Amino acid sequence: MKTQIFIAALFFSGLAAAQQSKDTLKVKNIEAVNIKKQVFKKQSDRFVYDVASSPIAKGTNTFNLLKQTPMVSSIDGKSLKIMGKSDVVVYINNKKTNMDAEALIEMLKGTPSEDIQKIEVITTPGSEFQVESNEGVINIVMKKKKSDGYNGTLKMNNEQAYYNNPSAGASFNFRKNKWSVNSNFNTGSWTDRERYTLSNGDPTFRNESLGFNDDPNKNVGGSVNIDYEINKKHSLGFTYNMRYNKSFNSILDVTNWENGVLTNRTINHEDAQTRNHSFNLNYEIKTDTIGSKLTSNISYLWFNRDKMSVNKSYPLTNGSDVDESMPYSALRQSVPQIINNYAANIDYLKKTAKGHTWLMGVSYNHTNTDNDTRQDNLVDNVFVNDVNQTNHFIYKERILGAYITYERKLSEKFSGKIGTRYEMTRSNGEILDKTSFDRNYNNLLPYLNLNYAINADHNLTYSFSSRIRRPRFWELNPSRTYFTPNNYTQNNPFVLASKYYNQEISYMFKSAFFANLSYSYVKDASNQIPLQGSITGPQKDESGNIVYGPSGDPVIATTRFLRYIRTNYGSNQQFGLTLGMNKSWFKEIWTTNYSVNLGYSIYKGTVSEDPTSVPVPGYTEVLDPYVINFKNFNYSANINNNIRLSANKDWYLGVNYYYGSKVKIESGTLGVRQSFDVSLKKIMGNWTFVAEVYDVFNQNFNSIQGIQPSGSYNNVVNFEYPRILNIGVTYNFGNQKLKKAREMKSANDAIKSRT
Repeated sequence: MKTQIFIAALFFSGLAAAQQSKDTLKVKNIEAVNIKKQVFKKQSDRFVYDVASSPIAKGTNTFNLLKQTPMVSSIDGKSLKIMGKSDVVVYINNKKTNMDAEALIEMLKGTPSEDIQKIEVITTPGSEFQVESNEGVINIVMKKKKSDGYNGTLKMNNEQAYYNNPSAGASFNFRKNKWSVNSNFNTGSWTDRERYTLSNGDPTFRNESLGFNDDPNKNVGGSVNIDYEINKKHSLGFTYNMRYNKSFNSILDVTNWENGVLTNRTINHEDAQTRNHSFNLNYEIKTDTIGSKLTSNISYLWFNRDKMSVNKSYPLTNGSDVDESMPYSALRQSVPQIINNYAANIDYLKKTAKGHTWLMGVSYNHTNTDNDTRQDNLVDNVFVNDVNQTNHFIYKERILGAYITYERKLSEKFSGKIGTRYEMTRSNGEILDKTSFDRNYNNLLPYLNLNYAINADHNLTYSFSSRIRRPRFWELNPSRTYFTPNNYTQNNPFVLASKYYNQEISYMFKSAFFANLSYSYVKDASNQIPLQGSITGPQKDESGNIVYGPSGDPVIATTRFLRYIRTNYGSNQQFGLTLGMNKSWFKEIWTTNYSVNLGYSIYKGTVSEDPTSVPVPGYTEVLDPYVINFKNFNYSANINNNIRLSANKDWYLGVNYYYGSKVKIESGTLGVRQSFDVSLKKIMGNWTFVAEVYDVFNQNFNSIQGIQPSGSYNNVVNFEYPRILNIGVTYNFGNQKLKKAREMKSANDAIKSRT
């Protein structure tokens, strides 16, 4: 889908720095719990939010419940964020989930909040968690009461943004004797509308673009989880997840000016569809009666994305209307990607009667990606293959991982957890008939957590962890995604993995007030960098033919370009301080969740070359060096209020506000963003009706301004029509105390997040 790819390229780092990341959330199914008492406390390596009696946990969905969780926020209704973290990974009962980000959000919005026992926010995950970079973990713990029977949920939503976007979902859960089955299904259709204002240049040149993107989508997804309890010690499980997305006739329409003169209009038509299937077989053995167990998994993942696009640029002189009978330039692209992953893992949890806990495990992932990109240029009204941009890229990666952690309560007040994770990566990429490379590296990733319960009111924790961030598979595929003929994203197969070193000190007072001080150092940092430059060579007309002068020699011309490329640039350091409060007032009539995040960043690096550039005979490419060298202070605030309007606890009002200050990121300065949201909820037995308005004043949009010491600049304004009215209806049926099937971890979870 054009929107997702282009925005991911332009705003990846900005969204991460400003609580807007869309890359890597995942979840499964959840079950019911009776509500008794609200508790928010610090436990060892995590914050624990017991939502059992929280007034916000009745009659809503899991996504809205997570938005009300301390240290967690969402300002767009499409993603979740742990304050001060680059991204979020969602676990269910300590098992990493398998869905892509969009499927995850749909699942969370379709899961009743009554299914949740507690939510754990882990800001510095231990060695046993499969996470990367500076990611935090949200672990959703479900209630486990066993009774035979069935239950389910039906849910319908209708969002009104620029377009009307309906969706629906259903879940069905069954338990009988030794068999447990839970399944879910969701479907929806929506059209994303975005408006762009772009400008770039230097003191001698100015390029401006103005346009919009309409991206229609149809989505179908679901999963089935089957669990068979062979006996009290042995269990066997099978899980299947699928997702299909179709985005046909996505249109990007942009009008371009050079030095104030109207030059051309670019219209891009794109058809894309994505298929994702994953299977996992799980076997579990309980080795004693105090919680020790051996777990093994065998998994397979198949991911296939097809994209076809035609990008046409029409010359303009007086107006913006195009005349298709006139000569125009065009290019046609086919960018398929196929990923096959085979994985296996064995984990052993050993508990002792003296309170010692050992966790150890090994895993193996084997991934093959096939990217057969073809690009054709229009020459004399005939599409001719462009050999420089056509390539067949094969990438193979093998990862052998092993971890061990040891946890012990040393006294009534002091406990500790120490561990390490070893990962051996062997990978090689080949652009057939062009070039090849090998990437082999080993990483030892230590972890330490020390927790001191000073007394009943005070708790202090220190944590250290190290992680790596491997490039996503789509980032490695050496293809381009065009915005205009001279403005495009360029993927990079030569980007290196980044190394992260994270430290944290957290403090909690009276299970209501908390402070979290963090520091992160990144080596070989990478991001989408806007590189400007020029190409000098023979001029070509709209039909792709070389233009000759009166003397018979080719006319030499210089063309400026703007190329967004993910590449390593240097290092960065991030300091963060989060102060927050979660408390109920007036006998739980008013529940508040407030937090403020203060950040200080140091970026250092320079990009002076494009490793993906291919020399073209007769043409010379000159790249302007891109300097990243700055220090920046920023802050954000998140204010959530939930007010019970009736004594019967069946009417609730939600009033939320988010503010994010200006923040410098690799591509420039991201402007102020804020969002004011209001919701009204009515509970009628098994029925729940919700009306929500997100970003009432349309203030949550992205504006980036970047300027280099040389005087070159690049400005981007992306407006996604953020004001959304959502009407939702949920119906719960059956035995709501039914226990779900045993949750299982797939062996290839870490790979799925990189698709």
